[in-house]
Amino acid sequence: MSEKKKKKPQKLKARLPRGFVDRSPEDIRATDEMVAKIREVYERYGFDPVETPMFEYTDALGKFLPDSDRPNEGVFSLQDDDEQWLSLRYDLTAPLARHVAENINEIALPYRTYRAGWVFRNEKPGPGRFRQFMQFDADVVGAPGVQTDAEMCMMMADAMEALGVKRGDYVIRVNNRKVLDGVLEAIGLGGEENAERRLTVLRSIDKLDKFGVDGVRLLLGPGRWDGGREGEGDFTRGAGLDEAQIRTVLRGIGVLSDDSDAYPASQAYAHGMSELMMIESLVQAAGYGPDRVKIDPSVVRGLEYYTGPVYEAELTFDVVNEKGETVQFGSVGGGGRYDGLVKRFTGQDVPATGFSIGVSRLMTALKNLGKLGRTPVVAPVLVTVMDGDTPALGRYQKMVQDLRAAGIRAEMYQGNWKKFGNQLKYADRRHCPIAIIQGSDEREKGIVQVKDMIEGRRQAEAIASNEEWREARPGQFEIAEADLVAEVKKLLAAQAEG
Repeated sequence: MSEKKKKKPQKLKARLPRGFVDRSPEDIRATDEMVAKIREVYERYGFDPVETPMFEYTDALGKFLPDSDRPNEGVFSLQDDDEQWLSLRYDLTAPLARHVAENINEIALPYRTYRAGWVFRNEKPGPGRFRQFMQFDADVVGAPGVQTDAEMCMMMADAMEALGVKRGDYVIRVNNRKVLDGVLEAIGLGGEENAERRLTVLRSIDKLDKFGVDGVRLLLGPGRWDGGREGEGDFTRGAGLDEAQIRTVLRGIGVLSDDSDAYPASQAYAHGMSELMMIESLVQAAGYGPDRVKIDPSVVRGLEYYTGPVYEAELTFDVVNEKGETVQFGSVGGGGRYDGLVKRFTGQDVPATGFSIGVSRLMTALKNLGKLGRTPVVAPVLVTVMDGDTPALGRYQKMVQDLRAAGIRAEMYQGNWKKFGNQLKYADRRHCPIAIIQGSDEREKGIVQVKDMIEGRRQAEAIASNEEWREARPGQFEIAEADLVAEVKKLLAAQAEG
């Protein structure tokens, strides 16, 4: 092997990490448009923004297992110079709890705040499942009454409608963890020793929309075959409840209407149902009927830290999934009451409630509804460069600045100015609506050439030969240089109408 080949540097392979995506200008603008509309609703409700860093000490996120010296799965972590474990935030709620606890003496309670930002999950990526995604949260810390939860549900409904989701295409479903806890106590699954079985029961209930009552019966009992019959597809082991326990669960979550069954006899259940009835009264008094905010005891959220009311924003219109099946779009956000989260830091009870909108998922839904990107962004006007000397460049730059000062997107060509044909090709690829041309002849006459790129493309399609094209000079005309801004404004307006 020659010395030259030995020294040849290896090319670095350009590759995107799994579970992460590059974002296009269209997606960025669509997200900005959506977030601005949600923010306006939050501000109208009296919420103020706050921002926490992307990194937190790992123990603040609750991501250490007992007796472990490394963070558990699910978070991206590193050690700093002091050998302290730091992790990228997993959600926006735990950092808020830390922020409130650290500033508890300065913050005026109740503390009404919202945050939008990226969160990170060190989990296996899949279709529609990413390791980095954006959430938009709103929380109230220091308000113990369920009237705060009722207002949260109304604010979620208002946010959906501000985004153009009409009534009938969404519903805010509300439950209470105390109801679910009461049901579990009633079937004998209280206590720490039954924690795993409780989790299995809750996960089974959460499949109600997907599998229906019969499917959930199987998951609560012996288990369910994906194919619908024994031996077909994969088998999911059930919670192992007997028939009486299954009936109590189904009755407790409101999907079994046999009047011979009593409601679960539990203080937690009664307290939870009382809170739900209060929320229902409050939202209905404010004009938010069940077509917008609906009590639904089958809602399961926040298996770890929710302590009271829980709510979920669900889109009810049909979409076609990756398997070609017609399904309802489903959840785009939710939340609930988490009265114990700040207590981890302070040792004192600090009530809190809040919800989180999954920005990326909601953006997909709004695109399905045609509610985003309806106003296309106009590409910049291109001022071409015919002469590359400093005085000429100064004149071209002045044209660009005059256009920008008038609120018009504009740029001066920055490539090799000697190849003029490439400038117009660039304008085409950039979808520029207008190109401005001024050579020495035009400058002496005090004029510029205005090329209507949109009309030019349309006319060029009907012209057969290069000679005919040169004669026609489609979509191009002269104006006085002093009239540049006014004429460009006029042409942009005409293009928008056409």
